[in-house]
Amino acid sequence: MRGEAVFQFIFAALRARYYPSGAAENLLAHRPRRGHVATPVRKKVATLSLLLAWLCANGALLDGVQVFAWAKMFAGYARVMPMGEALRVTFDPNRPCDMCLGIAAAKESTKQQLPQTPEQTVEKLLLAYHASTVFVVPQEPARWPAVLASTAPSRVEKVPVPPPRA
Repeated sequence: MRGEAVFQFIFAALRARYYPSGAAENLLAHRPRRGHVATPVRKKVATLSLLLAWLCANGALLDGVQVFAWAKMFAGYARVMPMGEALRVTFDPNRPCDMCLGIAAAKESTKQQLPQTPEQTVEKLLLAYHASTVFVVPQEPARWPAVLASTAPSRVEKVPVPPPRA
């Protein structure tokens, strides 16, 4: 709320200085409310930008270009050949187009630019290692008290339950 009041004050001061005749009276009234008009567009642009950045960082952009190259090759071959033959020639590894060769070169250059993984290097760098020691406290086995066991009463009469019937 305070930012809106500051904006109103600055706008009124600029309006009074640059538009003394009152020609800019309706400039503030026609301004779209912040957060209502631009938010869906801004959200879509941000989402698409994030998706494009993820595709570029992931290397999937080259896969998308490869699919485009295959589609272009198939469309070109399908004009002069039957569909089955055009499909077979499109995916024949012995007959790549110029775009496919460029994509293969780009994929190879990205593989060369990747840093080596620790498994590929001779020496591994151990940054931090914490070996936790297991501390186990053994419990003493529970013992019956000898005095109580020898003096405990025992049952000598039969259990007063009738025998089960068959």
